[in-house]
Amino acid sequence: MWTGILFGLGVVAFIDEALFHQLLHWHHFYDKSTTNMGLVSDGLFHVFSFFATIGSAFLLADLHRKHGFWLKRWLGGIFLGAGVFQLYDGIIQHKLMRLHQIRYNVNILPYDVVWNVVAAILIVIGIILLVQTNQKGH
Repeated sequence: MWTGILFGLGVVAFIDEALFHQLLHWHHFYDKSTTNMGLVSDGLFHVFSFFATIGSAFLLADLHRKHGFWLKRWLGGIFLGAGVFQLYDGIIQHKLMRLHQIRYNVNILPYDVVWNVVAAILIVIGIILLVQTNQKGH
């Protein structure tokens, strides 16, 4: 489960950084300074997502070596990790810390709703998968 959570965090962080930061140019990880500082913060964010994803791959390989891999539980961890990261980003980083918004110069409410609803859906899917695999004997 923890391997999946770390993988989910890393993948969603990577998707956020690549899509919203680099391709769409909607925001940087830290938008309260210069564009150069925003790019540096994006680089640090990218490093985090890379290490989380690669670290989870090493943990996953260890699980396989120990014959402890369970696909459905791992997928539950991925959904849970992805959803928790996205909800943290949407509530803590966007609203409480105000590091950045999803997008600027538009009505932000629809973006916030979609962002956080998708996060909640990911969390629910993850919890359902984990509950289904939380049986004694496994």
